[in-house]
Amino acid sequence: MSTASTTDAKPSDNGLQVWNVTEPYLNLHCGLGEGPYYEAATHSLRFVDIKERRVHTVDLTAENSSSTLVTTIQLDTPVTVTADIEGVDPRDRIAIGAKYGVAVLDRRTGEYEYVARFSGADGKDEKDNNERIRSNDGAVDPHGRFWLGTMTDIGLDLQPEGSLFLIDGAARAVRTIRHPVTIPNSVGWSPDRRTLYFTHSTARTIHAYDYDAATGDASPRERAFYVHDGPGEPDGFRVDVDGNLWQAVYGESRVLKISPEGRLVGEIRLPTRCITCVQFVGTELFITSAGMADGEGSDEEVELGGALFRVDVGVKGLDPFLFKLAEA
Repeated sequence: MSTASTTDAKPSDNGLQVWNVTEPYLNLHCGLGEGPYYEAATHSLRFVDIKERRVHTVDLTAENSSSTLVTTIQLDTPVTVTADIEGVDPRDRIAIGAKYGVAVLDRRTGEYEYVARFSGADGKDEKDNNERIRSNDGAVDPHGRFWLGTMTDIGLDLQPEGSLFLIDGAARAVRTIRHPVTIPNSVGWSPDRRTLYFTHSTARTIHAYDYDAATGDASPRERAFYVHDGPGEPDGFRVDVDGNLWQAVYGESRVLKISPEGRLVGEIRLPTRCITCVQFVGTELFITSAGMADGEGSDEEVELGGALFRVDVGVKGLDPFLFKLAEA
């Protein structure tokens, strides 16, 4: 495990801020590392391996000790994203995005129970699960509801058959927000909570919607906040306190810093290609990645595929919201 990269951003020839990360913080060789989440109560970082169906937790308080730094929960379902639950100690239980919907994971036993299934959206019979579909990325909104996307499961032919769902844990209700989508990714909010951002990876677009913080309603009208011009696809993002989006780009070895006006103003360069998501811990940005097969890149890119990286970017991120359940 390496220390953080703390080099200051250097201006590039085109005026962008640039951070260069040359080594991993931790390399567990994840098949598909994703969903980093800062657990403030324990000063730890959770992230998942979707392909290997694992939840990893890194104890950030033990970095300079000889104690175990990483604990792993092995599941029997794809797990794609996690969130803390209002009124619940995250050492006991957390919410997870799983194969069929949102579940509550007991971290002591490794058992989980669904609280809402995608198949029950819009009043349908939730017993009729779609085996082609799994959850992907998402986030909890200021009202404690889970916005969670679905997509074609790993190993199947990718189709535009996914959706973006809004899951109300208190009411145990699921509502379809957008369909169809191919790879729905991160959801986030501006610091003033007046704008909702949603990344559709295969469209290479971050969409923006007017968001009513009082009611939790998002305008049905979307606008293109940022359209990516490059061979890679925008994946997961987080928003900082100044309103910038830090957007991972899968296939391009970098994270983009995008201003509140939708302008590219900086980038983090990394030593592996498939960058998936980011998470703030203070002013440090932790960055997940996916594995690469031999021959898909240089020896270094392949070796570091699936590693966790971190870099100090000099600004803090917004705190996540807590998922609300009827009975926590």
